Amino acid sequence: MTALLAGPAAPERHPWFPVSTCGGDCLGPRATKRVLDAAVMSWRLCRLGAVVGWIIGILVADEAMARLRGRPRRPLRARASGPLLAALGIGVVIEDRRRDPRATGLIVANHISFLDVLALALVSSAHVVAKSDVVDMPVVARIARRFGVIAVDRGTLRGLPAAVGGVSSRLAAGSSVIVFPEGTTFCGRTGGEFRPAFFQAAVDAGVPVFPVRLRFLGPDGHAATAPSFIGDDSPLDTLRRVLRARGLTAAVRLEPAESPGTDRRELARRCERVLSSGGK
Repeated sequence: MTALLAGPAAPERHPWFPVSTCGGDCLGPRATKRVLDAAVMSWRLCRLGAVVGWIIGILVADEAMARLRGRPRRPLRARASGPLLAALGIGVVIEDRRRDPRATGLIVANHISFLDVLALALVSSAHVVAKSDVVDMPVVARIARRFGVIAVDRGTLRGLPAAVGGVSSRLAAGSSVIVFPEGTTFCGRTGGEFRPAFFQAAVDAGVPVFPVRLRFLGPDGHAATAPSFIGDDSPLDTLRRVLRARGLTAAVRLEPAESPGTDRRELARRCERVLSSGGK
């Protein structure tokens, strides 16, 4: 069981390996209210267990129906994400500034937590590009596949051109793809530089790019670091903090489309500026 809950092994690093500046110091001191914490965690664990049981039931039923009718299984992420966030005590606020919500293209967002995938599922059914050192973890891997996650090995540059080409093909075919161009997670009070690699997919496919700003807010309306996946965190560490926290809200803001242009680096800088200029 310990092996299942342990964090991912540190991948080998190349010169352009994305490194977060966030660590345990970003979390700050936690007020200890043990009785209240235990009550909140117990209630949320019960709700989470019920939702997980429901999801397992959906997986089994979808598998049976797919085999019986010879049809593809229905996407799970959009159906499961709302109930999962609610079970964790996280509300969601969505602000959509896009001119055409039905338009497809490359969706780029800042990265705070593995919970980002759940929040984004509420606004797009697109496949998500994520780092393989998390996606390939036992138990998580199967769920990630059903959630439409595309794994990318961030520890080597060798497979990057093929990954970018695969995303470009999906975009050219009229599908949307979600990418976290920071390449790693930050605490939410600060962020990282957008890496240009996957912006090339939008340039090659000639499709628009939609910047999305993700924030997790506390009851005071300021950035909350409890949901962040940083430093030496394992998914279980993040989950514990979220289960103890109260009044969390995932704020998702979708910005108008950016034209792809011809220069992936300029496009990356432009999208980064869009998200950083929106205030805290």
